Amino acid sequence: MGSMQAGGDRSGEHRWIIHIDMDAFYASVEQRDHPVYRGRPVIVGADPKSGKGRGVVSAASYEARVFGIHSAMPISQAYRRCPEGVFLPVRMSRYRAVSVQIFQIFARYTDLVEPLSLDEAFLDVTGSLRLFGPAEIIGRRIQAEIRAGTGLGASVGIAANKFVAKVASDLRKPNGFVIVPPGQEAGFLQGLPIERLWGVGPKTAGRLRRMGCMTIGEVAARSQMELAATFGQLGAHLWELAQGIDTREVIPEESAQSVGAETTFAEDTADPVRIRQTLLALSERVARRLRVDALQAGVLTLKLRDETFRTQTRSVSLSEPTDQSQDLYWTAMMLLERLPSSGRKVRLLGVTASKLSDRAGSGQQLSLELDPAGAKQRRLTEAVDRIQARFGKKAIRPASLLSSS
Repeated sequence: MGSMQAGGDRSGEHRWIIHIDMDAFYASVEQRDHPVYRGRPVIVGADPKSGKGRGVVSAASYEARVFGIHSAMPISQAYRRCPEGVFLPVRMSRYRAVSVQIFQIFARYTDLVEPLSLDEAFLDVTGSLRLFGPAEIIGRRIQAEIRAGTGLGASVGIAANKFVAKVASDLRKPNGFVIVPPGQEAGFLQGLPIERLWGVGPKTAGRLRRMGCMTIGEVAARSQMELAATFGQLGAHLWELAQGIDTREVIPEESAQSVGAETTFAEDTADPVRIRQTLLALSERVARRLRVDALQAGVLTLKLRDETFRTQTRSVSLSEPTDQSQDLYWTAMMLLERLPSSGRKVRLLGVTASKLSDRAGSGQQLSLELDPAGAKQRRLTEAVDRIQARFGKKAIRPASLLSSS
C-alpha cells in the first residue's frame, strides 16, 4: 500500500514512533499453516456447535469479515452469518511461537519496544536513524522481514507520537503503510470519526455528537475548557488527542505483561461448587504457565460475565509474588465474594496474573526458608509438574477437579 508523504528526519526535534499491528494474526497463522484454508473465511475461537456454541470469536480472517464477523462476537452469531466458514480452536502456543519470531525482528532495530499484545507493539526508533536510515526505511524493512520470515502481513503506522502512529497503522489494513509527518498530526486526524479517539466509547460518542462533534477535527475546534467542563479530565485528554498531542513514552517490557485463562460455561450456572471448581482449574492453568516461564505474579484479576453479558472485574495486589495455584485460587475466591451479588447466573469466569517478576530474582527462596510449609508446598507442586509433564495434565489433579474432567 502507498504511504503518505514523509517529512524530513529532523531527529533532534522530534521522536519517530512506529506502531506495528499484525493483520488478522491468529487467522492468518492458521491460513499459513494450512494452505487449504487460504482464501476461505476462517474464524478462530470457541466451538460454534452448529450455532449453539457459547464462546466468542478470537480472530476472523479478512474473508470472514466480509460477513460482518469480528473478534469478541458471540460464536453462535458468527456461525449464523457464515455457516460455511472454517471454525478453528485457538492454538495459543502456536501464536506465541510466531510472536517470538516477530519480536525478534523488532529487536534488530531498537531496544525500545512496547508490546501491547502478541501481535502488536510500539517501537521508538529515534535513536536508530543514524544506523538504519529514515523511519520510513526502518518501517519498510520490518514489514518486509516479517513477511519473509513468517509469511504474514503487518500494517505499519509511523508518526511523532504513539496515538497518531496507532491510528495510522489501522487506516489501510491489511498490509497498510502510513506515515504522518511531524507537524501534520491535526490535519491527518481532522476528518476521522470521533470513535478513533482513545477513550471514546458509545456513551462518550453519543454525548460528543449531541454537542455537534462528528469528527476529530470538530472536537479539536472546541476549547479545551469546554470539553473539560463537560467530560472532566477525559475532556482535556480528548482535546489533546484531537490536536495530535501525545507525550507518552514507549515503555519496553522485558517479560510478559500478564498470564490469564478464562472459560465460558456450556450453560449459564449458579452452582457454587461448579464455580469453585472452575476457579480452581483456571488458577491451576495460570500457575502452571507462570512456573513454566519462571515467573511470579504480584497482582491477580478476576473476571466474571453474567447471563446478561454484563462483565465485572476485580483486582488485588498479593501480599508477596507467587506461582502457586492455591494462592491464586484463594485470592480469586476472595475477589468473587467481593463482587456484588446480582442473583444472575454466571456465563464466563477468568483469572489473570499480572505485575509479573522473574522468580530467580525474587526474595522467594528466603521466604521459603522461613516458611517450611511453603517450601513443602513448592516441592509438592514441582513434583506434580514433573508427573504432568511426563504423563499428561490429567495424570494427577486436585480431587475437587475430578468431577469436572
